[in-house]
Amino acid sequence: MKKLQALFLLFLALLVNSCKNTNKNDYKPTSIGAINSLAVVMDNELWKGKVGDEVRKHFAAPVVGLIWDEPLFTIQHLPPSVFTGTTRYRRSTLYVQKDSLDIAHIKTDMYATPQKVAVIKGRTEDEIIENLSEKSSQIIAEFKNLEVKEAQKRFLRSLNKEQVLQEEFGVSLTIPSIYKVGKHEDNFVWIDRQVPKGTMNIIAYEMPYNSFLNDSTLVRDIVSMRDSIGSKYIPGPDVPGKRTHMRTEPAFSPSVYHATIIGKNVIEVRGIWDIKNYPMAGPFVTYIIDDTKNSRKIVLEGFTFAPATEKRDYMFELEAILKTLKFETQ
Repeated sequence: MKKLQALFLLFLALLVNSCKNTNKNDYKPTSIGAINSLAVVMDNELWKGKVGDEVRKHFAAPVVGLIWDEPLFTIQHLPPSVFTGTTRYRRSTLYVQKDSLDIAHIKTDMYATPQKVAVIKGRTEDEIIENLSEKSSQIIAEFKNLEVKEAQKRFLRSLNKEQVLQEEFGVSLTIPSIYKVGKHEDNFVWIDRQVPKGTMNIIAYEMPYNSFLNDSTLVRDIVSMRDSIGSKYIPGPDVPGKRTHMRTEPAFSPSVYHATIIGKNVIEVRGIWDIKNYPMAGPFVTYIIDDTKNSRKIVLEGFTFAPATEKRDYMFELEAILKTLKFETQ
């Protein structure tokens, strides 16, 4: 009996100690911050000089495909003396310091979760700038991926339950309930939401699998596709004696990238749309996704109409929605 009691007390002590260690090591507060916000922690002298210029060059660079320049991130500069307490819970943080070390790395969930803290140090300002130049693309990609995931998590608070994408294409998107189906025709779905002075829009359709195989004509083929879809499905306002419809703005060639979404090859397109014969325009982002199993390409596009309004966060929300793509039968 005494042996059993001793074993029980030993087990209880180990359990309590394990719980203490788990709580101490594993618990972290929830990170904070607006979507696309970035805390930059560095001395005032560095911030005001060429190091600060280098930070702004990369992290406040203009977003591709918008009507006017808007920065990748909304930056808040913080001197190290105030980087304490809840200030450390910022979801995306860039920590820049002149130090005896010459390092550049990214830490995950350092003070809160989810969180990325990019640390850039150098013995001189030139070393810091070199590290920023070499690591900025990777850091921006990780920050952006974190922001996309945060936006997608917020969508889950209230979801659109309509099944139109599943019924028409056998795919689904995680879409906030504020979006509504505006048009559903054969091989075309249009979902939108109202925003101040305009709308945010998602459209979906499919193309033959052998589309867009020629790199030398890729941009021209994509523009032709978008313009034909706009002519058929997306009319503009009535203008006496003229036909109006959405098209790719002819004065600006869209930017085209190769990427992946859910392990599938994707062509990403960013540019400006306008309405033929009418003064309306705005940004768009298009994803053309290989669907080998069904011998087709799925095309998803987000576009915004919101004149005299900043559109970075609108387009970012659309991008985050489109990246929730799932194939229901795969």
